[in-house]
Amino acid sequence: MSDTQVLVVGAGPTGLVLALWLRRLGLRVRIVDKTPEPGTTSRALVVHARTLEFYRQVGLAEAVVAQGLEFTAANLWVRGRKAARVGFGAMGQGLSPFPYLVIFPQDEHERLLIERLSATGSTVERRTELLSFEDGGERVLARLRRPDGTEETCGAAYLAGCDGAHSTVRDGLGIGFPGGTYAHLFYVADVAARGPVVDGELHVALDDTDFLAAFPMAGPERARLIGTVRQAAEAQREALSWQDVSKRLIERLGIEVERVNWFSTYHVHHRVADSFRQGRAFLLGDAAHIHSPVGGQGMNTGIGDAVNLAWKLAAVLHGRAGTELLDTYEPERIAFARRLVATTDRAFTVVTSPGPLARFVRVAVAPRLLPALFASNFVRRFMFRTISQIGVQYRGSRLSAGRAGSVTGGDRLPWVMPDSSPEEGSDNFAPLRSLDWQIHIYGEGGARIVEACTRRGLALHIFPWQPRAARAGLRRGAVYLVRPDGYVGLADPAASPATLEQYLDTRSVQPLNAAHPEATSVEWSLH
Repeated sequence: MSDTQVLVVGAGPTGLVLALWLRRLGLRVRIVDKTPEPGTTSRALVVHARTLEFYRQVGLAEAVVAQGLEFTAANLWVRGRKAARVGFGAMGQGLSPFPYLVIFPQDEHERLLIERLSATGSTVERRTELLSFEDGGERVLARLRRPDGTEETCGAAYLAGCDGAHSTVRDGLGIGFPGGTYAHLFYVADVAARGPVVDGELHVALDDTDFLAAFPMAGPERARLIGTVRQAAEAQREALSWQDVSKRLIERLGIEVERVNWFSTYHVHHRVADSFRQGRAFLLGDAAHIHSPVGGQGMNTGIGDAVNLAWKLAAVLHGRAGTELLDTYEPERIAFARRLVATTDRAFTVVTSPGPLARFVRVAVAPRLLPALFASNFVRRFMFRTISQIGVQYRGSRLSAGRAGSVTGGDRLPWVMPDSSPEEGSDNFAPLRSLDWQIHIYGEGGARIVEACTRRGLALHIFPWQPRAARAGLRRGAVYLVRPDGYVGLADPAASPATLEQYLDTRSVQPLNAAHPEATSVEWSLH
């Protein structure tokens, strides 16, 4: 396939989302994976609101929500007593069209992504392994081993390493992967069980020397348990089973495990690659960062990497942006990865450390402090923004400029559902399905900005001013230039055509449809 534009190595969720977005943006993609079939175990479970917002842009969110399990509450237990409960629905109300978390096991998730990718004309090439690659400056030449054992050389404009923690692409680039490994051995088990905590909600239990997380799963009496292996069993270093896990908290929470459907043990790592890009090769997902399972952030972060890179590769390969646009991928994503690893590391240490200070925080401070914090609407909404990843921002990026209202260039576009039209599809996120640059104005748009948008091939969406827009932090009449991934590039309170055109010129970007300005409509979104 000498006409391949992007070679994607690794067909987990990150690689599949990258390939799907690239295909939707009109690129020629090849995706390979050395495994013989998609994953057959649940592994990553949680799909967060920001991922669902990305999926809505490509028509995937509805299927994920329909096939998954919405859960809207989490409970904290300490020494066998419930210490706090927080409802996600209330936390995220008005902040996202998806004010909840979805449980969607990774094996089902991958099958859905593969099905949608196949509909674009691309399939995963299984049992196809990347052996080595060379960046020739103008092109990447990758040596692949086919399923029959023969080798071939694939030329591509760019290479995307989505091949996991033991990434061949990262090793081939010689990029370091500093970090560490937690001492404890942990287990994960999908079980058929009964008990008061098998109720469709998340339960996290803390004890002096132990912890347990019980996630809901679709289907009656199904749960995902995550906890610690008994230290005596861990020291044996033999094949471990369900019999070797610590049962203290399981018994304290009244969980009766009737059947173990899947069981695995693992060490938790926290690492971030020194670089996410070298020349024409990029690292995404677990190839770039791994961290503790606190908050279910791992898979969602990899999907965020994929969306961030996809539209930039498409813009460059379609000739709608200079190659310097690709320089923004690493600083935008590596900064978030480093913050995420540091945050989850601190939280995981408190949850699992046997030290006296961590134990005191778990059993004495948390039961008293958390209920008071969860009672605060500000804290609940802050937690939702953080956990759901809608609070991820790129304010330090060279693509980010200006401030209008409380929205700064680099922020995710605030979600606004019209006061007078609450039906699905009538909100300000609906136009993001174009996967292209666009202008949003909330209030009135002047003739000069309309002319500028038509001249530059930018779709213009004008929404009537309403109280919800004000509450979201938007400024009446301001111009918001929105990137293909739903982040604000430019926020201009003066709505100046000159400022807009200067932004586009200095960053050498233009919409994909700018080649046909006569086909670009000015859309008055008067819902």
